[in-house]
Amino acid sequence: MSQVTVIAVIRALPGNEAAVRTSLVQLVAPTRAEAGCLNYDLHVDIEDPNRFVFNENWESQEHLDRHLQTEHIAANRERIGNLIEGVEMKRFEPIDA
Repeated sequence: MSQVTVIAVIRALPGNEAAVRTSLVQLVAPTRAEAGCLNYDLHVDIEDPNRFVFNENWESQEHLDRHLQTEHIAANRERIGNLIEGVEMKRFEPIDA
């Protein structure tokens, strides 16, 4: 399987950006320790503090699938489920040029 890049955008509901940010930050260390995680970087939009972006690279789709089933991801969904508008997740694969 080939490497998978994920761009995930999480939009906090107004007034909830601090709680969402705190919860998302808690995902970084355990995710970076997962097998197959090449990078897992969290960003906040400079112009819109309610918009967070993860830039992730995984060795394979299988590794990403396992990540999405982890306890820390499930716990995060519980914590912020009613604090966000939603999550948009796009997957990409590299082009060898």
